[in-house]
Amino acid sequence: MEIQGVGAVVTGGASGLGEATARALAARGAQVAILDLGRSKGAEVAAALGGGAFFAEADVADEAAVGAALERAAQRFGGLHVCVNCAGIGSAMRTVDKDGKPFDLRVFRKTIEVNLIGTFNVLRLAASHMTKNAPNQGGERGVVVNTASAAAFDGQIGQAAYSASKAGVVGMTLPIARDLAKLGIRVVTIAPGLFETPLLMTMPEPARQALAATIPFPSRLGRPSEFASLAVEIVGNAMLNGETIRLDGAVRMPPR
Repeated sequence: MEIQGVGAVVTGGASGLGEATARALAARGAQVAILDLGRSKGAEVAAALGGGAFFAEADVADEAAVGAALERAAQRFGGLHVCVNCAGIGSAMRTVDKDGKPFDLRVFRKTIEVNLIGTFNVLRLAASHMTKNAPNQGGERGVVVNTASAAAFDGQIGQAAYSASKAGVVGMTLPIARDLAKLGIRVVTIAPGLFETPLLMTMPEPARQALAATIPFPSRLGRPSEFASLAVEIVGNAMLNGETIRLDGAVRMPPR
């Protein structure tokens, strides 16, 4: 799909992987809506993008808020063609800790709600808008890019909730791509490894260097621009569909 002139929405677009993707899409001529929480710098990022970009405050698991934001984007852009789901949260807790205390079910539920249900919520509503688009010469009406994680495959100690949520994103990719195939909508998931995200960058430099050393090649943390580059390629490459692509420098996470 040609990116120039299309309407795109990026969740979690106020920082990290989402911000880099929003900037990459805008640089190629897309009109971009950034969906993120009110406390984010979404308005600032949207203003920097220009080109009609705007910020919409929304929790991705909130059906009404997401629905309103996507309706606004579709009307403002003359249609919605690209959706990139980057919004997500992390959690770290053992199933049972050293004192015998079980995992807080509220934390598990919240992680699933944001990372898995939130992704599906945005995807299904965005896809509904995409069905209204006239197909291009290749029959495409839209493209959805989801974000999973290497933790979906190599979850570490304490990552039960996070890994489950991201494995769910991986697991639903193919069936949703099959669901939407006849409508001309592609669905692809990126599973990044260790990247320079705001959360990781709060770690001390020696800790970041130690993590980078575990990556076979290149032995460094991934850059948000590299995630964005793959997302842009997915949008432009019509044969990419129903797949989860690991973007991790061949890292396989150890237990801890």
